[in-house]
Amino acid sequence: MVVNTHLNTLFHFRHKNRFIADDGGNGGTSDKTGKSADTLIIEVPPGTVVYDGESGELVVDLTNPDQRFVLAEGGRGGRGNPHFKSARNQAPRMAEKGEPGKERSLKLELRLIADIGLVGVPNAGKSTFLSAVTNATPKIADYPFTTLIPNLGVAELDRETTLVLADIPGLIEGAHRGLGLGHDFLRHVQRTKVLIHLLDGFSEDPVGDFIQINAELSLFDPGLASKPQVVAYNKMDVDFVAEKWPEINELMKKMDIQCVPISAVAGENVRKVLYMAHELLQHVPTQVLLDEKPIYRYEEDPNAFTIEHHADGWYVYGAAIERAAAMTYWQYEASLRRFQRILE
Repeated sequence: MVVNTHLNTLFHFRHKNRFIADDGGNGGTSDKTGKSADTLIIEVPPGTVVYDGESGELVVDLTNPDQRFVLAEGGRGGRGNPHFKSARNQAPRMAEKGEPGKERSLKLELRLIADIGLVGVPNAGKSTFLSAVTNATPKIADYPFTTLIPNLGVAELDRETTLVLADIPGLIEGAHRGLGLGHDFLRHVQRTKVLIHLLDGFSEDPVGDFIQINAELSLFDPGLASKPQVVAYNKMDVDFVAEKWPEINELMKKMDIQCVPISAVAGENVRKVLYMAHELLQHVPTQVLLDEKPIYRYEEDPNAFTIEHHADGWYVYGAAIERAAAMTYWQYEASLRRFQRILE
């Protein structure tokens, strides 16, 4: 699996979700080894997290451009009849099939990677803010949960400075337990380095919303509570919202939090908020890796086996013995005897 920075969704897996690498070539005369098959490469966007489809265990977190990870190794080639040549048997009629390659079921999850995440209650104006500072065209309407999936946009501060912003669907109380859109978008917040927290000027209690949203972030992941935030009070173009601003500002000052009055619709102070977020971004480590804790896996004994009795006979199960069976040419008596020795 290889990270391709030109991809930004997992949509292409909807049309193809089973990948089978080619077989290697057959051996030839004069002890020639068969040609190895080409490596099968599966491209994914940065931010792809791969889980084992059966156990749910994390396999790899792919974040860096051109990062590569071997998901499954091909089996070694089978040995031809010259390998079994001996002083007593100069022309053995026995060979080995190639070892079966590994097969696994995987679950892919895409976590957006953005410099800045826009958070707030539903209908706080996040999509409007994104469209005001970038060329993104998210769906915008005056009712909650207009945004059902995160949107990305690139804001250009100057010729040398760009910021990637993620408009993340609105948070509600209980989001950390999966209520509302819950876990579907909270995991995207983990990827961002700085947050722009928009307060809805139409809300009855914008300060209470601010406290609640931060509580939801912290309950989902304690690390989210420590992310730097720029707080902005939105919809200042509306008279009654502007009238409430002095009171809101005083309450935020009591919590030692700087709040910027803005109007995303009118474009008032939106650039100021971006520059403040960019300033905070300079003090954040360039790469924040998730799941840094080591993963301990229980490795089963490859030679372990079990024997079960069924109505039609005895069955032997085990990784090594099943692999040996798959590599056996059953039509050759010498191969049968060799398998019998392995079984014993």
